[in-house]
Parts: sequence; structure tokens; C-alpha cells
Amino acid sequence: MSAPALERSVPRQPPRSQPVVIQGGMGVAVSSWRLASSVARAGQLGVVSGTALDLVLARRLQDGDVDGSVRRALAAFPVPVVAERAVARYHRPEGRAPGRPYTPIPRLALRQTRLAQELTILGNFVEVWLAKEGHEGLVGINYLEKVQMATPAAAYGAMLAGVDHVLMGAGIPRDIPHLLDGLAGHETVRLPIEVAGAAAGDHVVELDPRALLGEDLPALTRPTFLAIVSAHVLAEYLARDPHIRPDGFVVEGHLAGGHNAPPRGRLTLDDLGQPVFGPRDQADLAKVAAIGLPFWLAGSVGTPGAVDAARAAGAAGVQVGTLFALSTDSGLEPGLRTDMLDRLRAGTLEVRTDPLASPTGFPFKVAQLPGTLSETSVSAARPRLCDLGYLRTPYLRPSGEVGYRCAAEPVHTHVRKGGSVEDTVGRACLCNALSANVGLGQTRADGYAEEALVTLGADLDGARHLLGTHPEGWTALDALDWLLGGVSVTRPGTATAIS
Repeated sequence: MSAPALERSVPRQPPRSQPVVIQGGMGVAVSSWRLASSVARAGQLGVVSGTALDLVLARRLQDGDVDGSVRRALAAFPVPVVAERAVARYHRPEGRAPGRPYTPIPRLALRQTRLAQELTILGNFVEVWLAKEGHEGLVGINYLEKVQMATPAAAYGAMLAGVDHVLMGAGIPRDIPHLLDGLAGHETVRLPIEVAGAAAGDHVVELDPRALLGEDLPALTRPTFLAIVSAHVLAEYLARDPHIRPDGFVVEGHLAGGHNAPPRGRLTLDDLGQPVFGPRDQADLAKVAAIGLPFWLAGSVGTPGAVDAARAAGAAGVQVGTLFALSTDSGLEPGLRTDMLDRLRAGTLEVRTDPLASPTGFPFKVAQLPGTLSETSVSAARPRLCDLGYLRTPYLRPSGEVGYRCAAEPVHTHVRKGGSVEDTVGRACLCNALSANVGLGQTRADGYAEEALVTLGADLDGARHLLGTHPEGWTALDALDWLLGGVSVTRPGTATAIS
């Protein structure tokens, strides 16, 4: 951020033993509070996805909140009237009638309404509070730099629930350490936002916690911040300046699921249309280790051998996603999980790196599953629209006002807003598809139901092993038992141990 670092001492998380395994943050709500809780209870770092938690909260309430978990967490929110407003607005005790659309929520923007900020704060509070309920293990939350307009309110909500770690990737998270410092003191914060066509620093998202929630607020502890990077040069850049220095890194390779950093240099595609990565795209781990901050490796590290190799290279451990995404504790819709396990068993599960699917322009891993948007005919049948807008890009209109566009919106709309036709080719609406992945997909007034688009890591060796030993499926604890040799994993109800 442009403001100087805070002079006062910011309360921070007390030193604790480093986890060996970070359970990756996978959105929307695949890394649910249930998954993160299970991992945290076992002594490792459980991470909830921080993407679109305002949407997740509103839709869970509209679906009835059958087990009462959402309302139980909301009852713990430090400003009860704010939580009560959300329940009154969105909760349907009987759930939604079949075919009834979800009620819309406010879309992300630079100038945010009270309702929008309250809902974002509440959504993040609920997910973290539930993940931390009933144990003393470590819980983190994962954000995307590409969804930066949501970050101040989202991080503040997570901090109100006592989040231990914040992780962020899909960009250069240089402003997050200072943002967390300010939020820890309930200060008014301003996060610079990239607006196409405008000078850097011209536009910000502002959050004033006291104006929003009042003066009677609980003391907060500043969480540990881990920057997700793909190159040692980015890690060195962030570590050089104390104002932007994270507390550690997750060094993520191109085999990881979700968004990947684009290849360095000229883009080359293989015979399947996937970006070709080369030696320049591999981080120099010796240089990362020389920085002196703890780091974890991610991408193709979901085996015990990979854990040992990472630690031998100086890493504190690994971040693993795919093993946990396919576990019975994840938020993934059960039918999708069953389909992928069946294909994994038959040797036909394929994951491709799609250079076009994501409106962000970053390559995106896509599991090739019939009936999902990975299938050309299914994708072509979807009405092209953008009604959620988490991945919209702010741009400067000729009038000087800020507008918003998305490469997955209708082509003529995108072009009218100054975008190019080329940018729209092959784009998928990830916001709606990832919501469908966890059973929260929209059903429209005309009867169209949003289809899923599943992301996994490209390396499935670990998943194949677990399927061989757990043919009916595995839990998060089963995955940890295998990764750590059964030595460091504790079971719920026993004392937490962190390797």
C-alpha cells in the first residue's frame, strides 16, 4: 500500500511449530470448513477457500441451513444485529423450492454498499469460525489477488473469527502485509486496486470497521501471511522490502490445480492446446531458502516421497490440494467426486491445463468430465452471461468513471466496454461453475441450471495410491496418515500435535 508501515506494534500470532502439510485452499468452498477443521484437528494447517464466501453464506441460508451450522456461527458474531440482518434477509427455513433461483447478492465493486461489506465479513467469519470450532489447531484462509476488491472486508471477517494464516496467490500480493496490520487495529484501510487505463494508486477499496460495526470490537491478532509464488525472483522481490515482506511462501509449480502462473517468455502450446512450461518456470529452491523465510512446496507434491524431498530441499513441508479435494471431507458435490474416482480407478481421468478458460488470463487446470463445462457441447449450450462478477476487471471509461468487464460475459457487451473479441474466445464463467461444483449452482428463471467445471492438479499418483488402499474413498485424515507415515497425525479428541 502507498501508506507507510504502522509505527505501533501489531499483535501477531504467537510462534508455533510449523505444519508439515498445508491443505490447499480450493474454491469455491471445496476447501470447506469441514475439511479445514479435520486437517487442523490432526495438527496440520487446514485452509478454507476465501473466494465468494458472501455468496456461499447467502445460498446456504436460502437452502435452509438444515444442520444449523451457519446460524450457530452467526450467533457468535461480535455484532449481533449485523448477523441478524443477514439471517432475516436470506434464511428460508423450508429451503428453496425446486427450480427456484437463488436471491442475488451485491456484486463486487470499488464503491461497496454496507450490505455488500457486511455479507462479505459475515461469510468469511462463518467459514473460519466453524473451521476453528472445538479445537486449538491452525486454520488459514486462501484468497486470490485477482479478486482484490473483496479482500479488505473478507480478511477482516476472517480475522474477527481468529484466523491463524492468510494465504494469497494469483498475482503479486505486495499490499497484504500492511492491510493485515491495519485491520488488526480496526483501522480504516485502503487497498489499491488495478483499474485498466488508470494510473497505479488512483483507485482504492476502503473499509472502515468502526463505521461499519461500531466501536465495541474485540481485540484482534494479526495472522501470519504466506504469499503464493511461482518464481524465486518474486519471492526475493517481496522479501526485500519490510513493508511488503510476507511471513513465508508457498512455492507453487505449474502442475498444481486451479490457476497457474503463465509460462515465462513466448506462449507455446502442445498438441492438446496446453501451455508448455520449461526450465525457466521452475523456482530455484536454493535461492528461496537463502531468503531465510519458511516456505512450502506445492504442485505434484502429494506423496510421502515428495514430502521428504521438499524438506530435504529446505522447505518446511508441502501444500497439497488434489488428495483433499477428492476426500470425503471436501465440499465437492458427491456425484462429481464419485465420477472422478470411478475414472481414476479405470485410468481414464484426465486433467488438462486450459490457457483460455479463466477470465483472469491465467492458465487453469480442468478435469475432463462429461456433463461439465469441460465438454464443448455443454459449454456451447450455456447462455453467455456474467451475473456474479468476482473475476470482473475494473476499467476506466472515456468519461473518467470506472466500469467493469469480464471476458466471459456476452461478446458484444465485452467489446462495447472496450474489450477485444480475442479475449472472449474459450472463456468459461468460473464464478457460476465453481459454485455448481459444491452444490450451490444457480437455477435460472428459464429453467437453465449452471453446470460444473472441476479443477484438480495434474499429478494423480497420490490419488491413485489412496484409491488402491481405500477403494471406497478416503478421508482427509487418511490422506494425512499416508503423507506423514502415520507418525504426526492425531485423531479428533486427542491432543493436537504439529510436526
